[in-house]
Amino acid sequence: MINAAILDDEPRSSWLLEQKLHDFQDSINIKAVYNSPEKALQEIKTHKPDILFLDVEMPGMNAFQFLERLGEFSFEIIFTTAHNTYILDALRVSAIDYLLKPIDEDELRKAIDRLSKRITAKHKSPKTGSTDNKQQEQGRLALPTADGVYLVNRSNITHVEAMSNYSIFHIAGSKKIIVSKTLKEFEDTLGGPSFMRVSRSVIVNLDYVVKYRKGEGGILELMDGKEIEVSPLRKDALAERLFG
Repeated sequence: MINAAILDDEPRSSWLLEQKLHDFQDSINIKAVYNSPEKALQEIKTHKPDILFLDVEMPGMNAFQFLERLGEFSFEIIFTTAHNTYILDALRVSAIDYLLKPIDEDELRKAIDRLSKRITAKHKSPKTGSTDNKQQEQGRLALPTADGVYLVNRSNITHVEAMSNYSIFHIAGSKKIIVSKTLKEFEDTLGGPSFMRVSRSVIVNLDYVVKYRKGEGGILELMDGKEIEVSPLRKDALAERLFG
């Protein structure tokens, strides 16, 4: 069963989505419905949803500001909005989908199918094991967020994505951390043999790559099922790094 939460400042919109999700009650369990981002910030980590249906434009803070305030999160995201202004930013947060209101039932069904596949891929992804404490200490990276500073092992970072002036760190075990710094600011910090910038918007930890699919630039498939497009300009350098 997939646990879901809804955050939308418009009560009618959240109610309509809740009604449509009842058609998927065999696989979706609605744990919480929020009409206030502030309330969601206080309670969402307690409810531990697998998926958050997230409205983009809300008074006080938009969806991306909400995620930054949240700091660390492990749930997947399906954006719901009456506007298509933020589609690229939504994709860069690795959102499952971007549904325009009024939400079409067929589009919702497709989004839930994609969600199920993503969660299945997550469960198949190997978990990181413990390593020597001294090595962990030397390999840790400090990530400042709105609610504090997270210390993460570089080896646990699967990839980093750009979102406007933010960077989204994807951590093995499905956690994500949003930092209010650009991807460029982390490019040198994440140098070395494992990390490579494969496009304008993504730095990848090559240790998590399980497959390379040929194409204009190609596509990388990671252990958790995530697929990342490679810039044609970086294709040759990537091939050299992967295959020698």
